[in-house]
Amino acid sequence: MRVASLITLALGALSTLSAAGPTDKPFKPEKGFTSLFNGKDLTGWTKAKESEESFSVKDGAIVANGKRCHLYFTGMFKGKPAAFKNFELRVDVMTKPVSNGGIYFHTVYQETNWPDKGFEVQVNNTHGDWKKTAGLYNVQDNKEAFKDNVWFTETIRVEGKHVTTFVDGKKVTDWVQPDDWTGPKGNPGRVIGAGSTFAFQAHDPGSTVMYKNVRVKLLP
Repeated sequence: MRVASLITLALGALSTLSAAGPTDKPFKPEKGFTSLFNGKDLTGWTKAKESEESFSVKDGAIVANGKRCHLYFTGMFKGKPAAFKNFELRVDVMTKPVSNGGIYFHTVYQETNWPDKGFEVQVNNTHGDWKKTAGLYNVQDNKEAFKDNVWFTETIRVEGKHVTTFVDGKKVTDWVQPDDWTGPKGNPGRVIGAGSTFAFQAHDPGSTVMYKNVRVKLLP
């Protein structure tokens, strides 16, 4: 009787957990943050005019898989055109093995090619490129890899000319743009203030990167 009672209680607990699982609850941003992605479709976002099929929405996430393409935030923010200068951006990210991607900031919509303006914060844990997740690409690169197949939070914080990035709260990049900065070799548009919005990158057909719970907080 005791064993049967324990089994009944256990099954009841599992049923309760299943009914109230975290996947049933809509994402709620942290205090002070505003969501930029509704988890259902790409409202507020615009695909570049190449390989548009490389971006889709599945199970509440933006999926980047296919030939090169970039997805830009072009929507309104609190009733005004997007103008993200000083901010903290948080994105939950998952990479599949041997995948490459990126999150751009201070960029502008561009119909084709790699974005000329703004900075790329790398998303790459086991792809062949040695420049790994949360490094400021070609500016202050990171060699430390994180894990594939798990969700992690990538944070980008910009205050004036100071850029910091974090993975699950661990600081990865801490960079201040020098007064005489003209961008790295081959990337003259990689300067603070070159643009004012964000973009996600679909890198190549062998890469699959998922982005969800995209939220931002403006800073003074």
